[in-house]
Amino acid sequence: MEIRKQRRLPLITPFLAVLLATPFASAQEATDAPPGDEPRPATGALDVEIGVASGSEESAEAEGAPPSDPTEVTVVGTRAQETSGSAHVIRPKQLERFEYDDPHQVLLSVPGVYVRGEDGFGLRPNIGMRGAISDRSKKITLMEDGVLFGPAPYSAPAAYYFPLITRMNSVRVVKGPSAIVYGPHTVAGAIDLVTAPIPDTRKVMIDVAMGQYLSRKLHVRAGVSDESGRLGILIEGVHLGNTGFKDLDGGGDTGFTRNEWMLKGRYDLGTRGGIHQELELKAGYSNEISHETYLGLTDADFAVTPYRRYVASKLDRMEFHRTQLALTHRMKFGSEVELVTTGYRHDLHRIWDRVHSFRGAALSQVLSNPSDPRNAVYYNVLTGAIPPTTSEESLVFGPNDRAFVSQGVQSTLHWRPRTGPITHRIELGTRIHYDSIARIHNRDGYLVEGTRLEHDGSPTVYEANNEASTLALSMYAVDAATWGPVTLTAGARIESIRGEFNDNQSDVRTLALQQVALPGAGLFVALPLDLGAFVGLHQGFSPVPPGQNDFVRPEKSVNYEAGLRWSPRRFRAELVGFYNDYSNLSNVCTYSTGCLNENIDQQYDGGRARVYGLEGYVESEYQLTEGIALPGRLAYTFTQAEFASDFSSADPIFGTVFAGDTVPYVPTHQLYASIGLETRRFGVNVGGTYVSQMREIAGRGDPGPGEATDAYFLLDASASVKVLDWLSVYTTGRNLLNSAYLASRRPFGARPGAPIWVQVGAKIEL
Repeated sequence: MEIRKQRRLPLITPFLAVLLATPFASAQEATDAPPGDEPRPATGALDVEIGVASGSEESAEAEGAPPSDPTEVTVVGTRAQETSGSAHVIRPKQLERFEYDDPHQVLLSVPGVYVRGEDGFGLRPNIGMRGAISDRSKKITLMEDGVLFGPAPYSAPAAYYFPLITRMNSVRVVKGPSAIVYGPHTVAGAIDLVTAPIPDTRKVMIDVAMGQYLSRKLHVRAGVSDESGRLGILIEGVHLGNTGFKDLDGGGDTGFTRNEWMLKGRYDLGTRGGIHQELELKAGYSNEISHETYLGLTDADFAVTPYRRYVASKLDRMEFHRTQLALTHRMKFGSEVELVTTGYRHDLHRIWDRVHSFRGAALSQVLSNPSDPRNAVYYNVLTGAIPPTTSEESLVFGPNDRAFVSQGVQSTLHWRPRTGPITHRIELGTRIHYDSIARIHNRDGYLVEGTRLEHDGSPTVYEANNEASTLALSMYAVDAATWGPVTLTAGARIESIRGEFNDNQSDVRTLALQQVALPGAGLFVALPLDLGAFVGLHQGFSPVPPGQNDFVRPEKSVNYEAGLRWSPRRFRAELVGFYNDYSNLSNVCTYSTGCLNENIDQQYDGGRARVYGLEGYVESEYQLTEGIALPGRLAYTFTQAEFASDFSSADPIFGTVFAGDTVPYVPTHQLYASIGLETRRFGVNVGGTYVSQMREIAGRGDPGPGEATDAYFLLDASASVKVLDWLSVYTTGRNLLNSAYLASRRPFGARPGAPIWVQVGAKIEL
């Protein structure tokens, strides 16, 4: 066996490692619960409370106690008015207003967050922030209740699994200096999906909905605590499914079925010797069967029938099974110190059978230029118009069989001491994490015979058989110190990473070490009239996954931001400017971007890049009169993202790049706006989203044919009526203007966003 060793970054000093080797901090759950019915803290590590700030009045937090208002936003223990960075929370009430099942639609309401549509359902989201590459969300730190949920966040960062957004209680997004708390990826930011807390009393919720394309939703949640409050349990299950909005040549299902179950149990151990302790167990199971494909259309076919699917994708099918387990122990030492430790393990096994290429041509080549005489033959075979006549015209079809493990232990410590006139909110933390991926890719040849696919009789070919694993130690320390109107937040994160890659076909084993220290700091100054100004900077970092060559480097950047915030009671307005200076912008080549077999899972460096822009945000829960509210939100993002060096890459979204070329899949303009009218018995909400066109390959000037997505505007609306105290009925409409827009050409051909989609439902809450 050949063994190669790599060392990508200089070792950090032992002194810094010892300084930061302290437990990792947790977050307090916040919801729209009325006073006196607040849920218990969640297990999450993302310390961001909910939505609209409560105003300028002093709270008990100034004395080291938790904030008294459940509508406050806090980051690293500081309230929204004192946060030296960008933080947003989509609250339970906001999630319920439109009942979105697609995480893309939810996240587009947050400034600075971009998405690339793919399947129209959001089954495998592509999320980017402030210019970070959005492909498979691999540059974002993704968490559920503060625990990394990606299948293998270090070894294979592409997030082919994403929890069902409909079962989440809230969604938290952090950008700016606070991003150093949530690794391994700090180039952009972090997203934490917060599940429902265990209630203090008995609660039951049943949500049933049906709509177009035989869509259906069944969501059940039941929880109870005993009279003493020491023992509590929550059971939740969600079923989503439909037959799909695309029309497969010859007929067939183009939809999906997904199920997710979660069980939470809590036991309060009580207080002894001034120390309060609590245990919480969370277990979950998820599975999916989706008739999803990477195959799109030619631009000409898209213009005529955007929701068509070629017969060549008839056998495409994804299936996965996932289990999760997390055990959390909480200790509170009075009102100033809290220690939370979580052990977790996630297992995911997926098989995606799908068409990859012709034996003699790439699908992207055929679909991008079908008028070429040779491509015309392949195109007609692809659509079933003519039978294949040579072996080169056989389709290569087969499964990507992958098994993932993600497990670890993390601890978080909150400490709120005071030194003279200065109040500190200190978080110290550590996480030891292991993840792995095992890949087996085999291919068979198939012939398109009219509306059928038949095996061509050729032997099975194995293209990949490899394993990758990573052992990582992460530590951070951060202090938010407040003296009068000034809050200074400073801290650092370290990552010590050992990656291993074993190619079972070539019998080559590669070892790589990465160690890095990531500082960050921010300053907030409170001004009169509920105004505040802030600045911040931090080091961005995204590690190199195992199995790379000796020449690639980690993605690194220095990120700056500055802004103004106005936050009187029940209102928040914010204007933030940002500048991300990349010394190396990179991407890991995946099938989802159209990479060729020999380049799959290889990292390609793009060198220097500059991303700058402006984010505007307004949120209000204005009360017209007693019992009548006028909720509204506005989020706007302007972004310019361009490369600052020349290079040539085998990654299809890069290609040949010159300094000044635009980074792909970053819209220049993005706008979300919503407004509603709500009373105790009914509510109506309308929302609109505009996203400008995005380049699909690096370049400058006006994109040429086939080089950009469509700009689009989506109009959504919802209405609900409380028929009885325990029964509500609702209807939702998405893309009500029925806009047919090209969301992406990755990896193979033009692919649409979802068309108009109307659902009706009923919700029982007891």
